[in-house]
Amino acid sequence: MSSWLERLAEIVTHWLGSNGGIATATGVVVVWAACGPIFGYSPTWQLVINTGTTIVTFLVVFLLQRSQNKESRAVQLKLNEIVAAISGASNRLIGAEKLSEEELAKLAAAYQRLVARTAAEGPTTDSRTVEEDESEAAPPPGRRTRKISGEAR
Repeated sequence: MSSWLERLAEIVTHWLGSNGGIATATGVVVVWAACGPIFGYSPTWQLVINTGTTIVTFLVVFLLQRSQNKESRAVQLKLNEIVAAISGASNRLIGAEKLSEEELAKLAAAYQRLVARTAAEGPTTDSRTVEEDESEAAPPPGRRTRKISGEAR
């Protein structure tokens, strides 16, 4: 049943984002609006579109979130493979999407320092990882370092 639901979700997601999906939604609204004079713009006529759009919106939110989760997971796996395959790349970035907001902010700050240091050195084709940058900026021997996420900084 899971594979059947997955296939259905893929088909519906693809269709919703297509010209046919947009044309169908537009057509439904046009037909509903055209029926207004026939039904005297009654509360029931208004309730039809309100109920219909509420139900469709409710279902589509979950469908889109499911699709986004799947796509995000696939992109993360691809990025992890690239990081793991590149010699000298920082392997601590593998799985970075599971870090807390605080840990991500600290990692982003480390990259900002790397950008600033690289900019200060002028144009170069040399590459440098955050680990290399941190080791160059390490405190002098005998000075204590603090622990962040199991790594000395």
